[in-house]
Amino acid sequence: MSDTTLSHPATATRPDAGQRASRDLLRRGRLKPAEIVFWLAAAASFFLLPDRHLLLSEIVILGLFALSLDLIIGYAGVVSLGHGAFFGLGAYVAGLVSVHLTGEPLTGLILAALAAGLLGLATGPLLLLRASDLTRLMVTLGVAMLLLEAANRAAWLTGGADGLQGVTINPLLGRFEFDLFGTTAYAYCLIVTFALFLLARRVVTSPYGLSLLAIRDNALRARSMGIPVGPRILGIYAFSALIAGVAGALLTQTTMFVSLDVLAFHRSADVLLVLVLGGVGYLYGGLIGAIAFKLLQDWFSAITPQYWMFWMGLVLMVIVLIGRENLNALPRTLMRRLRREDRA
Repeated sequence: MSDTTLSHPATATRPDAGQRASRDLLRRGRLKPAEIVFWLAAAASFFLLPDRHLLLSEIVILGLFALSLDLIIGYAGVVSLGHGAFFGLGAYVAGLVSVHLTGEPLTGLILAALAAGLLGLATGPLLLLRASDLTRLMVTLGVAMLLLEAANRAAWLTGGADGLQGVTINPLLGRFEFDLFGTTAYAYCLIVTFALFLLARRVVTSPYGLSLLAIRDNALRARSMGIPVGPRILGIYAFSALIAGVAGALLTQTTMFVSLDVLAFHRSADVLLVLVLGGVGYLYGGLIGAIAFKLLQDWFSAITPQYWMFWMGLVLMVIVLIGRENLNALPRTLMRRLRREDRA
């Protein structure tokens, strides 16, 4: 009797664990209906809010920047206080490319991404020397401070405190000019952000992304399972830096100006605040947090221009004290109570 006749029919037709895992990852990587609605609403805002394109561009750039930070904090468990270094480097590279090479925006965007990614690849090993959160905070902060001072000293190249002069951006694809109303800028930022979001989503829903979650939860156990902890952290750190550099380049190209402010500490602090508002570990936290942060900033600035930071700090304290889980459950709780009242 042959081996095939001895084998159980269910066993012969049942897919193995690897195939099931691959299908599960592909299913997780697909956009859910709520996500499609989110991106359709973002696209609709281009037509429904034509007078707010400048503010919307700022929101999208900040959201992309926060998404890059979420990749290392939410998925790899690597805390950083100097992520603004990659944002600022991308901004300066895009400006310098425009001044000295070409004003073509896509070229500047690609070169800025490569420069920021290489910086992340070069500084990433410093995070692995001592795998403690406090050390990582100090290392990332030190890198950002060194880059800021280098840009300040190299005033002949960066313009120093006066900013880089002569930044001009050619029409996108030779057709769409960057106007004062931010119409082209918003569409450009939104498309780039969506493309990078899809790429980041593909990364975090891959086996590589699952290994990052294992490292975040327990690095020692992940290492004992054979996961190369150091290379995985280095890889996601460089990828995160690349996306942050793209966000910085978008800021330079849409405003046609870059100064030392892009490397200031408040850039790293603001993006952390954005993640606190939106939540970490699910990619949309940075995007939602950027919307909340910018809208609150715009609202508080209109009410009390001198004290808007006080109100932002108050909102942050409320979120921390109440707890994000309770805030997320609040709409469901209200709906349940309304249904009970209707039945009563």
